[in-house]
Amino acid sequence: MAAFFYYFLAFLVLYVFTKHFLHKIRNLPPNPFPCLPIIGHLYLLKKPLFQTLAEIAHRNGSIFFLQLGSRPVIVVSSPSTAEECLSKNDIIFAGRPRLMVAEHLGNNSRNLVWSPYGNHWRSLRRIASIEILSTSRLQMLSSIRVDEVRSLLRKLLDFEDKPVELRTVLFELTLNVMTRMMAGKRYYGENVADAEEARRFRAAQLEANKVASATNYGDFLPWFKSKKLERTMIECQRNRVGFFLELINQSRRKTKISRNEERKTMIEVLLSVQDSEPEYFTDEMIANILLNLLSGGTETTISTMEWALSLLLNHPEVLQQAQKEIENMVGLDRLIEEADVANLPYLRGIISESMRMYPAAPLLVPHESMEECKVGGYKIPTGTLLLVNVWAIQNDPKVWEDPRKFKPERFEGMEGMAKDGFRLLPFGSGRRACPGDGLALRVVGLTLGSLIQCFEWERVGEEMVDMREGTGLTMTKVLPLQAKCRPRAAMIKLLSQI
Repeated sequence: MAAFFYYFLAFLVLYVFTKHFLHKIRNLPPNPFPCLPIIGHLYLLKKPLFQTLAEIAHRNGSIFFLQLGSRPVIVVSSPSTAEECLSKNDIIFAGRPRLMVAEHLGNNSRNLVWSPYGNHWRSLRRIASIEILSTSRLQMLSSIRVDEVRSLLRKLLDFEDKPVELRTVLFELTLNVMTRMMAGKRYYGENVADAEEARRFRAAQLEANKVASATNYGDFLPWFKSKKLERTMIECQRNRVGFFLELINQSRRKTKISRNEERKTMIEVLLSVQDSEPEYFTDEMIANILLNLLSGGTETTISTMEWALSLLLNHPEVLQQAQKEIENMVGLDRLIEEADVANLPYLRGIISESMRMYPAAPLLVPHESMEECKVGGYKIPTGTLLLVNVWAIQNDPKVWEDPRKFKPERFEGMEGMAKDGFRLLPFGSGRRACPGDGLALRVVGLTLGSLIQCFEWERVGEEMVDMREGTGLTMTKVLPLQAKCRPRAAMIKLLSQI
């Protein structure tokens, strides 16, 4: 028995050092030592993953290599290496890895997020960018966003000087915006037409959020595949697709719209696209496009607004300055509108700074190299999974002065929101960048601006708001935000009229 142990130990040492030597010969990026048999570097990964990877980058450099079970992975953590991957080598890294979540929640890797780069993905991207998320289409649906924000303001009037859990009301606002734009229906709060349909939608959405962030080591160790998680994902996707297929059929039955009439909901728009290619553009494809939009446009938007409000509560002087800006540019005799946000640079700075400090997606959706290339002078093999650590880039003291200080003024003079080359990547960059950034920024800008304009905000107690991050794929707060609000004296009359 002792002899076996010594033989095994000798094999292990030989394996580790041989692997390390071959790694250097192949000119791969630096990797943490040691890389163990079978599991590789999986033993290093702890939650929250973005912080663990940032710590490894601190020791190994802004680009490093990990062998996660059977998968080669590179992690980039600087603007220059991110630019090499997402700009210079954009097409090479436009691929997506095959993962369980892509297979079972991504329509067998055929939806917009997980589809391999090619003609099918280009068709989906064109439909998303031109048909349902274009500037003109979003403008056409702006009344829905205004209506839902005003509904939120009315609801908050009932919480005057009482604690309100903001994550809940922001969740309801965002989901209602999305479902009304998609299908003309609201499933939360007042005026819910079909209570049972709303209940089914809410249950399916909560289940999807839970399973999408579940850890699956089977993606790296195929023999470690979780059958239970796989069954849960399959059932969850079946329920969600089935729900949207019902909405599609409802829309088809009740909207016998003439060719000259404007199609208003996203389902109606997608059904008009289907008329030209019914065999390719199936109901299932429409359902998955809508699911993509719902998944990508809710949790990230909610988290961004919750983090921004948390920061404002901990920095009341910033809140007061934002209120003064709105008073000067908008006035007190009308509510802020989406178009006003372009003329409110300090408000835009608050949003950009919140996204910088607490990016809703701290790691971009994984990319995969479709051929061999070089990044940072290192050779990257075909089929290498790419992780871009957005949180590390946006909180690097070499890139940002005092990165953990909330300073909206650092974005003075900058056009737009959440854009600063490869130093700021809340929506990614390149071909696989998030196509819904325009919608997300409209919802966040109007909602946050309205809450700042209409209410005075206070922490529930004397303690500072807890700013600890959760451990999921989306950066949520460990403790949901609670706050007290009361209508601003100058806005009471206007709020009573909405």
